[in-house]
Amino acid sequence: MTLSREPAVLVLEDGTRYTGRAYGAIGRTLGEVVFATGMTGYQETLTDPSYAGQIVVMTAPHIGNTGVNDEDPESARIWVAGYVVRDPSRVVSNYRADGSLDDQLAADGVVGISGIDTRAVTRRLRDAGSMRGGIFSGAEAGLDPAEQLEIVQAAAGMQGQKLSDVVSTREVYRLPAEGDSLGTVAVLDLGVKTSTLRYLTQRGFDVAVLPQTTTFEELKALDPIAVFFSNGPGDPGASDDHVELLQAVLSDGLPFFGICFGNQLLGRALGFGTYKLPFGHRGINQPVLDRETGRIEVTSHNHGFAVDAPIGETVDSPAGFGRVEVSHVNLNDNVVEGLQALDIPAFSVQYHPEAAAGPHDSNYLFDRFRDLVVARGAND
Repeated sequence: MTLSREPAVLVLEDGTRYTGRAYGAIGRTLGEVVFATGMTGYQETLTDPSYAGQIVVMTAPHIGNTGVNDEDPESARIWVAGYVVRDPSRVVSNYRADGSLDDQLAADGVVGISGIDTRAVTRRLRDAGSMRGGIFSGAEAGLDPAEQLEIVQAAAGMQGQKLSDVVSTREVYRLPAEGDSLGTVAVLDLGVKTSTLRYLTQRGFDVAVLPQTTTFEELKALDPIAVFFSNGPGDPGASDDHVELLQAVLSDGLPFFGICFGNQLLGRALGFGTYKLPFGHRGINQPVLDRETGRIEVTSHNHGFAVDAPIGETVDSPAGFGRVEVSHVNLNDNVVEGLQALDIPAFSVQYHPEAAAGPHDSNYLFDRFRDLVVARGAND
């Protein structure tokens, strides 16, 4: 594998510039520049639909040594808008590899940059917050710096963007339960990951994956025993239709579990607000407290928005769905990481219990969902 010697530059909306070499596809890309702290699992990160619209900066310095394979992707393609690394590996040295990361980025048209101080970029984003940015490589790197900055500053920000329509399935598809079936769980695909679906089928659910345009009538026609809202990219404040769908689900009494974007939508459905975090949580080492058990979990994250709900008290849902508690809290910054409805069968977490990549401390949440559905069925 021969790494590119084409010039490249990363430009942030505040005018900060970092020069390096092209990595992956050659050209121009724009997006929200964010950093991810995971030292492993770059292929799972790249194929996570939640990263759509974002230029991802890897804080780990060495990227690409394990190459890419056909087993680890979390979706059918790479979704990041751009990729920023310090030291790309010149060789692939893992027995499972089917190819190099550089070649895969190029094949998927992902413009990247290498050879820059990614820790310095991370420090800048931590100080100023996530920003719009652009990677310009090849001939694009030779554009006038003022023109490059103007292009970046004219790009759309993440707030107000609805990206689920970009990443969601266009057609309903089904996956059978492993072993005896409990029944069908309707999964609204807002950017769902392969691991999530696998963990649901392992718990005995027949899975019906639905487009993000699905109506409540279409969902009910599947006769589901439960509903799941997936992770996904974009601003939860721009997803009023999904909030209305979820409120219909909650009113109908169907058990509900949501993760990441699904947690934010549950928050909105219950009547709480959401807000944008300065630089978000992205990585596989976030400490989260389960307030019910007192257990601290190391968790995998990818989100730039959070739910605005009171911590440490039981409150009435502003939307009329009974009592609600914040179930999980981030120990780094006290951000809400989970919600538990006490009078209806619904809960959610902000992080990724499927943890691909990441620790499996929170995998029990899929069991909790199964137990909720089984208990609900026994009481009906």
